[in-house]
Amino acid sequence: MTALLVVVALVAVALVGWAIAEAKSKVCTYHNDEEEEAALQRTLDNQKKAEYAEMDIHDVMQTISTKGFKAV
Repeated sequence: MTALLVVVALVAVALVGWAIAEAKSKVCTYHNDEEEEAALQRTLDNQKKAEYAEMDIHDVMQTISTKGFKAV
């Protein structure tokens, strides 16, 4: 019987924590300030200068070596 009460108490605590997290995410919003936006823009500009291209999973699979120690 006590094990059942412990499980019910854990579920109740989890639900209360989840409700608090949901309420907090709806009330508190985060916005980048000007300094963070400038740093992000500098990073994007540097990536563009270096001809950086983000790869999807198919590109990664074509360029990755899956041979392990044989690749070295």
